[in-house]
Amino acid sequence: QVQLVESGGGSVESGGSLVLSCAASGFTFTNYCVAWFRQSPEKEREAVAILNSSGATKYLDSVQGRFTISKDNAKNTLSLQMNSLKPEDSAMYYCAADVYCTVVGGRPSGWSYWGQGTQVAVSS
Repeated sequence: QVQLVESGGGSVESGGSLVLSCAASGFTFTNYCVAWFRQSPEKEREAVAILNSSGATKYLDSVQGRFTISKDNAKNTLSLQMNSLKPEDSAMYYCAADVYCTVVGGRPSGWSYWGQGTQVAVSS
């Protein structure tokens, strides 16, 4: 049974840091494109950070330089280091995996596996 389980969300003050983790079971990340998406009540789900199977990364412009996506193939986990957090980073964060890295207009398209989400709240 394929499962992605996120952890690490919480409430922090502006300028703080959080590390989100995503543990996979039922499949291995090795040959998959993996990503972190986020969604807030007023916005559609958007790609925050993508890591393809070749190791290339792509970030949402607003998080470039503050967030870092990484993967541990031995532990089959995905992480998102988030520094210098801003109130506008507040959202539900989801990890996802798929053979392809299809993102259309910043929105996920056809991703196979999703976690249940972990909430991040940043106060000013």
